[in-house]
Amino acid sequence: MCGIVGAVTQRNVVPILIEGLKRLEYRGYDSAGVATLANGQLQVVRAVGKVAELEAAQPKPGTTGIAHTRWATHGVPAERNSHPHFSKDIAVVHNGIIENHEELRDELQAKGFAFSSETDTEVLAHLLQSLIDAGDDLRAAMLKMIPRIHGAYALAVISAQEPQRMLLARRGSPLAIGIGVGEMFAASDATALVSVTSRIVYLDEGDLAEISLDSYSVFDKTGTVVKRTEQRSNLNASAVEKGDYRHFMQKEIFEQPVALANALEGRIANGRVLEACLGPKASELLFRVKRVRIVACGTSANAGSVAQYWFERIARVPCVAEIASEFRYRDPMIEPDTLFITISQSGETADTLEALRHAKSKNIAASLVICNSSESSLVRESDIALMTHAGPERSVASTKAFTTQLMALALVMLLLARRNGLSEADERRYVKSLQAAPGQVAAALKEDAALCLLAERFIHKQHALFLGRGPMSPVAAEGALKLKEISYIHAEAYAAGELKHGPLALVDEHMPVIAVAPDGPLLEKVKSNLQEVKARGGELFVFADRDAGLKSGPGVTIIAMPHGDELTDPMLYTVPLQLLAYHVACLKGTDVDQPRNLAKSVTVE
Repeated sequence: MCGIVGAVTQRNVVPILIEGLKRLEYRGYDSAGVATLANGQLQVVRAVGKVAELEAAQPKPGTTGIAHTRWATHGVPAERNSHPHFSKDIAVVHNGIIENHEELRDELQAKGFAFSSETDTEVLAHLLQSLIDAGDDLRAAMLKMIPRIHGAYALAVISAQEPQRMLLARRGSPLAIGIGVGEMFAASDATALVSVTSRIVYLDEGDLAEISLDSYSVFDKTGTVVKRTEQRSNLNASAVEKGDYRHFMQKEIFEQPVALANALEGRIANGRVLEACLGPKASELLFRVKRVRIVACGTSANAGSVAQYWFERIARVPCVAEIASEFRYRDPMIEPDTLFITISQSGETADTLEALRHAKSKNIAASLVICNSSESSLVRESDIALMTHAGPERSVASTKAFTTQLMALALVMLLLARRNGLSEADERRYVKSLQAAPGQVAAALKEDAALCLLAERFIHKQHALFLGRGPMSPVAAEGALKLKEISYIHAEAYAAGELKHGPLALVDEHMPVIAVAPDGPLLEKVKSNLQEVKARGGELFVFADRDAGLKSGPGVTIIAMPHGDELTDPMLYTVPLQLLAYHVACLKGTDVDQPRNLAKSVTVE
C-alpha cells in the first residue's frame, strides 16, 4: 500500500526521495508528496497521480526530507488529502489507519486547529504541534502522542525547529532505518533504499526511533533505549528493474523457472526433503502437529486452497484453508495440535498478521509462515519461516510468488507426510516431480506467442468463467483473479462440478469459459462438464494435457500443455493463465503493473 521514504543528509534529498518513491510504485498508490527542510523552512509539494507528476511539480531542495505515496483510505484522491500532512513547523507521513482520528480531530478543532483534509493522518501533525507549542521537543511530543493514538501506523516526522533530525515510529506497519556514511535514511520497504545503502535496521513492533546525520537511536514502547540488529540487504538495483521486459509482470512471469528452482535449492538431498530447511525448531514443533490450518489473502489464499488437497490426500492430515480477513472475527475453534500456516508475499499483510496473533493466543502447536520477505513482521512473529526465494516482485498482480508458495507448501506437506508414514519410495517420487517443475514451466512459457494471439478474442468480452476440479479449482480462481485484476474484465471461477448448480445459467455465446484439464482421475468428469457448456452454446478455451484426448473444433479451442502430475499441475497450469491475462491487459491498454484501486502490500484491514 502506501510507501514512506525519508533522509537526513548534507546534500539535496529530493533526488533520493523521488528515486525511493519510484522504487515503491509497485505497491499501488493514487498520489504522492515530499516535505523538505532548508534554512529553517518547511516546504511541502504534493500531487495527485504518479510520482512523475510530483517530480514535475519540482519539490524544493533541502537536506532533510520525507516523502510518501498514498493509497486512499480516508478521503478521496486529491492534493489536499495527499501526504505529507503538516501543521506550522511539523510534517508527517503515515502508513496505516488511526482509528480514533475523529475524537482527536474534535479535540484539536476545539483548540483552534484548522483542518484542510479528510484524512486520519492530519490529526497527527496537529497533535504533535499542540504538544510542541506546550513546550515539548519533537521526541517528547512523540512519546506523549503514541499512547493516545489507536490503530496501525508507520510514521516519519520532521520539524523546522530541529532540521537535522527525524522521528520514526511503528505499530502494525513496517518501517526500517537505512545507515549511510554521514547520512541516514528511513523507508517502509528496503527496496526504496537500494540506491543509497544496503545497511538496514528493521524496527520492531512498538518501536520509536530517532535519526540524525551520523547516528540513530531506537526506543521501545516504554521509552527505553534498545538495540536492533543491523542487517545487510541482498537487494540490488538490477533486481528491481524491468530490464528488456515491457512490464514487471511480464518479467516476473518469465522468472518462474528460476524462482521455482531457487525455492528448492538446499532443501532436498538424495531424493528427500531436508527437515532442516524449516530451521532448528522444526523437528520438535512438527512432532506435535496433528492438523493444519492455512490462512492467507488473495493470491496467497488460492495457494493455500491448492495445498489443502495435498495435505489431506498425500500427508493424510486434516487441513482447512481460509481467508485471513474473515478468520478472527468468528472467534474460530483451533485445536492445540494445529500447525498454523500463514502465507504472504510481503509478510506485512495486515489481515494475515492479525490472524496469526489471534491463533497464537489459542496455544497452537506451532506457527509457520511461507513468505518472500525475510525481515517482515510475519517472519519475525512466527515460530518457523520457509522463504520462497522468489526474488523481488514489483507487479501488483502476483505471479512468481504464487508458484513459489506452492513449491514451499509442497515441501512442508511432504515433511508431514513422512511423519504420517509416507514411504521413502513415494517421497522420492514426489521430490522428483517437484524437481521437474522448473522445466515444465519453462515449456509452458513457450506458448507465449500463441497466447498473445488468443488474447485478441477476449478484449471485447465483459465477462469470463473459469473452471477446474480438485486442486485445479483454486488454480481456476487464480486465473480469474489475474484477469479481473489487470484487464478489468469481470471473471468468476467455480469448481466445474458446480456448473449445473447455478453458473450454467450464465453460459451463452458471449461468455467465454476457460477450463484447466490436466490428466488425472478427474479428467473424465471435467470433460462431462465441458460438454454441458458446449451444449449451451458457450465458447470453450481448454488448457489440457496434450494426451487428454481433447481436440479443437467449432466453439472449442484446446491449448495443449506439457505432462505434469498432482503436485506440479497447479504450478504448470497457472502460467498460461497468467500470460493470457497479461496479454489481454496489454491489448486493452490498462496499467498492467499498477492496476486501478489496488495495492501490492495491503497493510491495513
